[in-house]
Amino acid sequence: MEYAVISTGGKQYRVAPGTLLDVERLEGVAGDEVRLEQVLAVRKESGLQVGRPALAGAAVKALIDKQLRGPKVINFKFKRRKGYHRKVGHRQELTRLKILEIL
Repeated sequence: MEYAVISTGGKQYRVAPGTLLDVERLEGVAGDEVRLEQVLAVRKESGLQVGRPALAGAAVKALIDKQLRGPKVINFKFKRRKGYHRKVGHRQELTRLKILEIL
């Protein structure tokens, strides 16, 4: 089984060809191909290769499936008997990627 561990948007993901993945917003429109250069580890038939911190020359080719927004998250602060409350909503901008191949 072939897979890679990539880093994007400050997070790490384990990806394999054909998987769909939601990551923090990347530049581009639906249908564009992107190349993720920050590959931390690759597992192929020959074995596992681990970078320190990243593998030189390794990349993951992906296709932007669509640009979307994540679920709404509500942050509510409240101090009792003080008349203080604050409500803030947030929706994260996301990009859905379809992993094509590990290079």
